[in-house]
Amino acid sequence: MTRWLAAALLFGCSAQPRLQAADPGLAGLMLAEVQPAIWLPSTEVDVVGAGFVDSSRGTARLHLTAGGVDVQLPLSYVDKQHLSATLTPDLFGQLPVNKLSLSATLIFDSAIDRQPHTAAPIDVSVEVKLDLAPSLSHAGGGTLHVNDLVPLDGDGFLLGTAEGATHALLSGCFVPPGAVLDAGCTQGTQATDVDVVAQPPKDDPWDRQHATFPFAPTIAGIHPGAFQGSVRLENRPASGAAAQSGTQPIAATLVKPELAASPLSPTAASLGQYVEIAGAGFVGAAGDEVTLLHFVGSFRADGAGADTPVDLKLVPGFVSGTHARYVMDETDALGKAVDLRRVSGTFSGTVAPIIRKGADEESGDPVAATLAIAPVKQVVWVKFEASYVDSLGLYGLTAADDLLRQRILAVAARDYAGVNIEFRTDQPTDFAEYAEVDVEGPDPNGLDLLGYDNTPGKDVGNQRLFDRIGGVNATTQSDGFPGYGGVFAEQFLGFSSHPGSQINKLPVDAPLFDQIFDPLRPDSGTPAVSVELAGLALPANGQPCPADARDRASTIACGVFVLGNLIGTTLTHEVGHSLGLADPNGDLFHDPGDAPNRLMDSGDARPFEERAELADQGPGAFCDDEYAYLRAVLPGQPSRDVPRAGCQ
Repeated sequence: MTRWLAAALLFGCSAQPRLQAADPGLAGLMLAEVQPAIWLPSTEVDVVGAGFVDSSRGTARLHLTAGGVDVQLPLSYVDKQHLSATLTPDLFGQLPVNKLSLSATLIFDSAIDRQPHTAAPIDVSVEVKLDLAPSLSHAGGGTLHVNDLVPLDGDGFLLGTAEGATHALLSGCFVPPGAVLDAGCTQGTQATDVDVVAQPPKDDPWDRQHATFPFAPTIAGIHPGAFQGSVRLENRPASGAAAQSGTQPIAATLVKPELAASPLSPTAASLGQYVEIAGAGFVGAAGDEVTLLHFVGSFRADGAGADTPVDLKLVPGFVSGTHARYVMDETDALGKAVDLRRVSGTFSGTVAPIIRKGADEESGDPVAATLAIAPVKQVVWVKFEASYVDSLGLYGLTAADDLLRQRILAVAARDYAGVNIEFRTDQPTDFAEYAEVDVEGPDPNGLDLLGYDNTPGKDVGNQRLFDRIGGVNATTQSDGFPGYGGVFAEQFLGFSSHPGSQINKLPVDAPLFDQIFDPLRPDSGTPAVSVELAGLALPANGQPCPADARDRASTIACGVFVLGNLIGTTLTHEVGHSLGLADPNGDLFHDPGDAPNRLMDSGDARPFEERAELADQGPGAFCDDEYAYLRAVLPGQPSRDVPRAGCQ
């Protein structure tokens, strides 16, 4: 066992009783509506309201009652205003096939106080049906690009979720410009029952009277021309027989693809980041389809005096007929032309869309565009797990979760100031490549670790922008090292002289820990509640801590400050490992020896007071050579001067 691992194995796992007496954050719970109005086998029920919390803080259910109906639907978290449930055969079988007037009560079973919390009930009218037949009254048309959405009006449409989907079946004739549309389609191409899936409107996903389908390349190809024919609909439910509508005429004039006037967003992006492409006529839904972007112009690297000619074709990912996404990738034509890790600069020129289906190709007109290559950036998703929230009750700080997260993120930003890294609590959607750090409760390895980087091997130069510190890594597990990574918030109780029966005491004495947390812990004091947090300000440093126990606000503020520092600096330490520290040019995983306030020292060389930033110790910082390395691989804006110890 290497010294760095042996030093890390100081820290425990816990299953001791939770005695939280804290506000679970459900005071604003409200139920507004339940959709859709017609329920079929496997329909997805959408619950709309406010104040919803994710699974780390509670699980939700919808209690439906009326007459002989008494059904509970387990709900999944979507966001703070939406929950969902699917009517499985067991749940659907509990509902009578009829029009129902129900009383709906939303219940959250809190993971924090172990109590159910209910929103005021509302009345809900639903019709439970075994099947649904579509009717079609009108189909749109006119001037269209390939994959433009064609509107449909009618009734009885399926919603495209687990209940099944409504399909549009098109037949007709397509002719190129200048050809004649005749009854026999003698100058064109005949289409027969081309099958395209229809979807409800994006702004009203429960609408069963309106839908759209993309005018796909399978209907009339990708070239300009005219189409005339008919469309009928077919419902294909998850269970039961299909049902069809009558036909309606449809006529369309197809035009070539085009880009929006400002097609690229953002106009500056770094390696691994998405660039959103706006336009119309994009393809890529089928395996023989692709959209290309043809860039012609020049590139000027930052600091360079001359331009480099550019003539590149890039391949974005297809999202829809009006939306494509390109990810800055060092393996494609752009990445081979420019070192996206080391070179920044700006392309100026034009970009044109090219679409292909099989051997067919169609081009659109070029538009003016600029695209800057920004310096490489590391985005880190800090994912707070349910076990982390659960563990806060042991410190008496469950109600202060939001303040703790703010402090943890502030510590991370401070420790990496001047380095082009960004820590987020929401999963990134603007970057294809980002790192993840799981903040958990107990150490699932059972080794009493405070934190552990389980990414495979030392990533010198931060070649991997997508490391995950968390979960189980089979690679690290197979070589005899702990498999589970993350930051383990519960294990800091090991600094206490009375950590609890299921948590091992660390082999250090840290009397300040108990002075900070004993007034708050449920087994020795009074946990914080939300009413005490209004307007609470954290200390700027550890000088006021520990506070006088009679000063309740300062006692809570010190607890948040210290626990936020313990978790935050452990997070920045483990992220440092994933970026190639310590000793990026050697074999060491920690700084050699023991020096004050070095963030990448081994666990036994980082005393509690330094981690907590108490007693005039801390905050820890990257030593001089480490900081220079981080600035080289992730160059950011210069930061304020920070005292940094030598690395040797």
